[in-house]
Amino acid sequence: MQLDSSSLRKCLTEDFMNAVIRIGIIIFLIVMCVRIFAPFSGIIFWGLILAVALYPLHKGIAKRFGGRQGRAATVLVLFGLLVIGIPTIMLGNSFAAHVIESYDSFKDGSYTVKQPNPSIADWPIIGERSYNAWNKAADNLPKFLKDNQQQVEKLSKSIFTSALNTAKGIFLFLVSLIIAGIMMAYGESGANAIQRIFSRVAGPINGVKLQNLSTATIRSVASGVIGVAVIQALLLGVGFLLAGVPAAGVLALIAVFLGIAQVPALILTIPVIAYMWSAGDASTASNIIFSIYLLAAGTSDAILKPFLLGRGVNAPMPIILIGALGGMVTGGIIGLFIGAVLLAIGYKVFMGWVDDESNSNELEQKHTEDSSSSMPINE
Repeated sequence: MQLDSSSLRKCLTEDFMNAVIRIGIIIFLIVMCVRIFAPFSGIIFWGLILAVALYPLHKGIAKRFGGRQGRAATVLVLFGLLVIGIPTIMLGNSFAAHVIESYDSFKDGSYTVKQPNPSIADWPIIGERSYNAWNKAADNLPKFLKDNQQQVEKLSKSIFTSALNTAKGIFLFLVSLIIAGIMMAYGESGANAIQRIFSRVAGPINGVKLQNLSTATIRSVASGVIGVAVIQALLLGVGFLLAGVPAAGVLALIAVFLGIAQVPALILTIPVIAYMWSAGDASTASNIIFSIYLLAAGTSDAILKPFLLGRGVNAPMPIILIGALGGMVTGGIIGLFIGAVLLAIGYKVFMGWVDDESNSNELEQKHTEDSSSSMPINE
């Protein structure tokens, strides 16, 4: 049976319109789902990252509770909230009380600035300027603030913005920890669902490999971020204790938060070094030694991260490092994990394609050689 041109045109037109409508509906659903999910994407991604990183610990706790996943997740989340949340609230209240007290004393005219140590003027490059500015503030603080009003306002805004961002980041981290607990309670079913997605996209064999690679990469980056933050905080805490800095434990805890948030620890160590020199309780040689140590400890993360990032991952360490750093530049701390995972998956997919092509060429070459060797030789 042959179709005439009008019937064929009608059939093609109907099929084309049906395809366009279906594709349009799918695109509309995708766009709307992305827009609905976007406000919660940061918290959900953080929760997923924490769930993947903490899941081995969660499984160990679950064994002690007879395999009760929900109870193990609850214990782990409560412990995290107590360890992180309570010190954070105490630090926040102390900081707020100090700010209010300083403002009241400044408003009453009773706020004074301690005279600087003359040794500050001997600092290289910034010593003389720092000493002169500090001395002016100590002699007549209202006049000093009036003469440097723009600089003081700019500095105050930057400090307030940094404190607000830090508080916001810690709050989101605590909420993400709760979400991670819910994910860990349903970890097995969630892992199976993700495995089905990977298998659907990349096939049954490659899907499992890519899922394992993603999990190992997230845990490696987590250890490279959280582990480095803890090690750096311990180094700084020891230096604070030996230097006799007040509240050394609190400062070390702040260093942990800064390291997790990928904020340079130098913003903490430099004021501490300035305090040591201004206090004048130690000798110049001691201050120089502790200053060098604290500066080295404050920059130790740049040395430790390349060693801890990429461990246990079936991908080269430079790939993980480049992906983590590039993702952090483009997407912040969440991009640190997403960038490493995406670049590791991209590397494995590309190298898999290269290996398949190489194997095909080798098989073809071997087949040609076998064919040539089996041909009869005419004498």
